[in-house]
Amino acid sequence: MKRNYTYIVLSIFLLLTLATTSVQGQGTSVGFYSTTCPQAESIVTAAVQSGFRSDPTIAPGLLRMHFHDCFVLGCDASILIDGPSTEKTAPPNLSLRGDGVIADAKRQLEAACPGRVSCADILALAARDSVVLTNGQSWPVPTGRRDGRVSLASDASNLPAFTDSVDVQKQKFTAKGLNTQDMVALVGGHTIGTAACVVFSYRLYNYNNTGGPDPSIDPSFLPQLRALCPPTGGENRRVALDTGSENRFDTSFFTNLRNGRGVLESDQKLWTDTSTRTIVQQFSSSMRGSPGLSFGIEFGRSMVKMSNIEVKTGTQGEIRRVCSAIN
Repeated sequence: MKRNYTYIVLSIFLLLTLATTSVQGQGTSVGFYSTTCPQAESIVTAAVQSGFRSDPTIAPGLLRMHFHDCFVLGCDASILIDGPSTEKTAPPNLSLRGDGVIADAKRQLEAACPGRVSCADILALAARDSVVLTNGQSWPVPTGRRDGRVSLASDASNLPAFTDSVDVQKQKFTAKGLNTQDMVALVGGHTIGTAACVVFSYRLYNYNNTGGPDPSIDPSFLPQLRALCPPTGGENRRVALDTGSENRFDTSFFTNLRNGRGVLESDQKLWTDTSTRTIVQQFSSSMRGSPGLSFGIEFGRSMVKMSNIEVKTGTQGEIRRVCSAIN
């Protein structure tokens, strides 16, 4: 018991140290608003909690929105800008949800601390709070980002896609300064949320023109997926990405991959590809007392790294008055 307690304390210390030191030179830091808007984080948390009480599916929506924002022009809230041909109009972003929660938090922050807190920071904090609300582990979020002034749908063309091979996924994550372990950890965010049948039903019937299903799907899982996603109709029906645990941030997503129950092809390939299988194994066993990587801790570490992709700080960008439009 004492040994486990020591490990937990050490892990928390290391995470706090990482969050503080990994962003030096980039202009973000934990507690950035401690003097200029000390209630900033609590206001964001309250807004996310309120949205979550009304609709629990908002949690995976906010987490996904932060991810999509950071992978396009960096973490600058460009995903939130309205208008023709903006990022949110790009096909991978059409199903994103949660901008209403961000707008609510922004309204409250502008009333409490006008012109202080960026939409980009609100989005980063809201992603963390969404994980916590679904029983995931918290982490300190470095803040101090500023908002971008450019948002183009064409820039979203290189987002990770559900058909990507592991090699292609690695290339996309490496281009953003994230390694293979970061990639597997961040994909683990699919432990909450759903996907529309239209995104993966091609795996169920005529995969690669073979006339049959994707052979990596567990045969006992196939009838369940086919019942949810028939050959015609139901394209917009949504299916849990983590079967049996779609509303809880845990490691069962990785266990499902081990059992051939990954819904997205790009997710399941993390198990079928030998270069990522070991990481999936370690994450899937990390909540059962086995030695190896702790998914909760590593997810937080990778989120800190991701949230500092190409950030704008200092005099770069701006602090938007409303998140849906540049000043």
